[in-house]
Amino acid sequence: MNTNQGHIDLSHGAGGRATAQLIAEVFRRHFDNPLLAQGNDQALFQPPAGRLVISTDGHVISPLFFPGGDIGCLSVHGTINDVAMAGARPLYLSAAFIIEEGFPLRELVRIVESMAAAAKAAGVPIVTGDTKVVERGKGDGVFITTTGIGVVPDGINISGELAQPGDAILLNGSIGDHGVAVLSQRENLGFETTLRSDTAALHELVAVMIAAVPEIHCLRDPTRGGVAATLNELAQQSGVGMQLREEAIPVRTEVAAVCELLGLDPLQIANEGKLIAICPAAQADKLLAAMRAHPLGAAAAIIGEVVEDKLQFVQMTTCFGGNRIVDWPVGEQLPRIC
Repeated sequence: MNTNQGHIDLSHGAGGRATAQLIAEVFRRHFDNPLLAQGNDQALFQPPAGRLVISTDGHVISPLFFPGGDIGCLSVHGTINDVAMAGARPLYLSAAFIIEEGFPLRELVRIVESMAAAAKAAGVPIVTGDTKVVERGKGDGVFITTTGIGVVPDGINISGELAQPGDAILLNGSIGDHGVAVLSQRENLGFETTLRSDTAALHELVAVMIAAVPEIHCLRDPTRGGVAATLNELAQQSGVGMQLREEAIPVRTEVAAVCELLGLDPLQIANEGKLIAICPAAQADKLLAAMRAHPLGAAAAIIGEVVEDKLQFVQMTTCFGGNRIVDWPVGEQLPRIC
């Protein structure tokens, strides 16, 4: 198979020789590891001691390639991060591909190479998977679903219902980078500054945070719906309110300018390398220092606190001294964003 030329056709998903060739020359070649080399329809492994965590995520982004990343690394980072938000150490990934007939083989190889590099850098191998091919016009290029398994260390209990009034709310860096980068590429917006996605695997940052402050109550990555949706979700899970400080929330100048130009709210824009942490206020400074000592938390900030509120509102003190509700996003601000 010449992977620099040609396109996916229906025979690649028919289960015959072409399927076997595609799996061997594209997927196994780049994802190679001992568990995948077992060659079965599943990966057999000995689970470690501790509580297991599993998460799955579908990736349907458009365009497939964007400044700072692509659907390949995004599909690895996204699931690793979902597993890590339980305080878990990610162990293994599976990957399923839905590929449209006519998709260029060279682009598929580029995506798979990106996934392989992201998985290797994270130390989380892709150990099993599946490939399907759909008729032309029914798949829009390629969709990827990844599932991750991880293990939570003893003594760690992190969950969305554990936020308590008085807790501090922390964020590991600037928001809106991913969504605006994808939007600029999709719409061919000619900005003077190249905006790049923040897509990254956060499990090593999480491990540093837990080592410093095992008492963290909640972790969540604000992907679709951004910080606004994530904090509203946590407020409802925990039955509390949230009070934010606008001046404390990191937003790049160029991201803020694009959002102002297009009438978007940075709090509602998707992120792929950011996390929100909620911890006891007495531990907030210690956690902040640990986050800032890691490259993915260098711009971390304490952005607010958890408050008592039967209505479970998320509110924000603005830079002008006013107060506004930070509501759930309504509708689809930016479709096909992750």
